[in-house]
Amino acid sequence: MTDSARAAYSTRAVSYQLDLNIVGVGIGKKIKGGQPTGMDAVRVYVNRKFPKAQIPQPQLVPPAIRGIPTDVVETGRFKAFAMMPAPTPRDRWRPILPGISIGPPPIGNMVEAGTLGAIVRSGGAQYILSNNHVLANEDKFPVGTAIFQPALLDKGNQTTDKVAILSKAVSLSPRGNNSVDCAIAAIDKTITADPTILPKVGKLATTSPIDATDGMKVHKVGRTTGYTTGSVLDISADVNIQYDIGTLTFQGQILIAPDQGQMFSDAGDSGSLIVDRGLGRATGLLFGGSPKSTIANHISDVLTALQIQLAG
Repeated sequence: MTDSARAAYSTRAVSYQLDLNIVGVGIGKKIKGGQPTGMDAVRVYVNRKFPKAQIPQPQLVPPAIRGIPTDVVETGRFKAFAMMPAPTPRDRWRPILPGISIGPPPIGNMVEAGTLGAIVRSGGAQYILSNNHVLANEDKFPVGTAIFQPALLDKGNQTTDKVAILSKAVSLSPRGNNSVDCAIAAIDKTITADPTILPKVGKLATTSPIDATDGMKVHKVGRTTGYTTGSVLDISADVNIQYDIGTLTFQGQILIAPDQGQMFSDAGDSGSLIVDRGLGRATGLLFGGSPKSTIANHISDVLTALQIQLAG
C-alpha cells in the first residue's frame, strides 16, 4: 500500500465520521464492474448507495483525494454480532410442545419439575402427557390441579404460566406391582400446543407407537439433559424404584443404556417421550433411572391405561 494512499485516507477518515450514511473509511484495491483493478483507492463504506443526482453537493465523495482514486462501497450499517442465548427446555414456550419443563404447584416449600412428554388427545380434547409423579406428585394432587409451563422450579409464574389442569393419573401402588407411571392434564383453551418434539427429535413419523426391541436406537429431549441418544438394553425388566412414598415395583419395563460418553437422562427428565431413531415412532415414556441406565414404560401400555392417542 503506497504512502500517498495512506495519507489520503488520513485526510478524510475523521471528516467522514460526521456523515450518517458513511459507516467506515479504509484502503484497498479499487473495484470496477465487480472486479479489482489493482489500483490503490481510498474506500468509503456507506450504509446505502444513492444516485449522484440525489446527493447534496457537500456530501458527494470526490473522485479522488490527494490524487488517490476513491471507491464507494455499499456495506449496510455495521452492528455487533452479539449472540442471544439459545432457548432451553427450561424456558417459557408458547406454543407448548414436547420436551419442555412443566410442573405442579408447590407442596409446602417443595417445588418440582419434569418434562412434557407428548401432546395427546381423547375425544375432541388435547392433553399434556407426563408421569404421575410429575403432574400429580405421586397421587398427592387431585384432579383439577393447575400445571405450569415452565415449572415453578424453572421460574414459572403461578399467575401467568398456567397451561393445563390435571385430568387423570394412573395410581401408583406402594404394595402391589405397577406397569406405568403416567398422567394427563387438559390443556387450557387459551393455550396453543404443537405436538412436534423439540429438535433434534422433531415430528413423529406417525402417531402409531412401536414396540421396543433389544438394541433399538432411541433418542429423547428432556427438561434437564436436553437431547440425548441411547440403545434399548431390556424390554421386560422388573425393577424397584425409589419414590417419596416408598420403594415401588414395576414389571415389564424398558431399560435404556446411554451412548458412550453421555448420560441418557437425569432428574427432571421424567415424562420424556422416547422415540425410535430409525423410524421416528414413539416407544416409551421415561420415568426413572440411575447414572448408568434409564427406565421407561412401554408407551402402548401408557396409551391404553389412560385411554388416549398421540396427537399428530
